[in-house]
Amino acid sequence: MAKTRRAALMETTVLIVPGLRDHVAEHWQTLLAAELPRVRTVPPLEHDRLSCAARVEALDQALSQIEGPVVLVAHSAGVMMVAHWAQRGRRAIKGALLAAPADVETPFPAPYPTTEELRAHGWLPIPRARLPFPSILAASENDPLAGFDRAAGLARDWGSRLVNIGAAGHLNPASGFGPWPQAKAFIDELDRELADQAG
Repeated sequence: MAKTRRAALMETTVLIVPGLRDHVAEHWQTLLAAELPRVRTVPPLEHDRLSCAARVEALDQALSQIEGPVVLVAHSAGVMMVAHWAQRGRRAIKGALLAAPADVETPFPAPYPTTEELRAHGWLPIPRARLPFPSILAASENDPLAGFDRAAGLARDWGSRLVNIGAAGHLNPASGFGPWPQAKAFIDELDRELADQAG
């Protein structure tokens, strides 16, 4: 029993961190969650849905329920949740895949929240401190919610490896994405990175 528990604690759990969207069956994060053997998803909020603090607390609560190593897989505003959460430093994680970050400091097109709404709910300014864990930032060349240069600047500030995923829009169904197989390769890379360091 003890050996089985130790083995389980060595296996990595992927924690999906969605943005502000509701559940979308065809979203790549949803599809990825259905394929991975050890995976959790930060649940949607029933109240204070636009509150950054409430979103970060939900992320922290989800992490507190996972034993063993964790890789975060965040998309859109979920990337900003991870950046805000990282300032707390409450729990060590193995790494994070940060996909198509939403640049909350630049006005979004309708019907997304306005900069003023985001500021009022605690999203601004974007934390710029170096992240205390390995990370990969996957940025699109034509993302309506973040210019590539802005995403590259975030990667530089956070110490993330920047990956150009081409003209992928916001990497969501509206941009023609359901499955995103490359996500698994990035997760594997983050999983191996710490194992290689330990070896």
